[in-house]
Amino acid sequence: MKASRFFLGLATGIAAGAATALFSTPQSGQEFRSTVKSTSAEWKEYLTELKDKVNSLKESINHLTEEAKSQLPEAVDGLKASLETWTESTAPAKEHLQLEIMAIQNSIEELQKAISKDKKVIKNDDQPKSEKVDDDTQSA
Repeated sequence: MKASRFFLGLATGIAAGAATALFSTPQSGQEFRSTVKSTSAEWKEYLTELKDKVNSLKESINHLTEEAKSQLPEAVDGLKASLETWTESTAPAKEHLQLEIMAIQNSIEELQKAISKDKKVIKNDDQPKSEKVDDDTQSA
């Protein structure tokens, strides 16, 4: 719904309400005419002020829109530049963390290998000597 249609409807409703109020009051013809003249002058002034305010609001909105259009690209460019700077500044730390993670993974793998060797040694120590001899002769 456009604003002009809204304000046209508003003005029509106000005028209809004012006319109804004027016509329903018991007055003489001369009093009625003077009341209508003063009321219509007041409403013309009111509608002129309303129109000026609406035009001022439109101008403000247009100004803000133009300002946003001019400043938004600058803000986006600034954010992009900040992001690039942050990415560049954190790149060495990222690489360092990746190297440390790889070192930790290698250490875990070595520990797992050492644990599995220790389990084999413990398992061989728990076997009776006759089985050890059999295992030794089978492996030879």
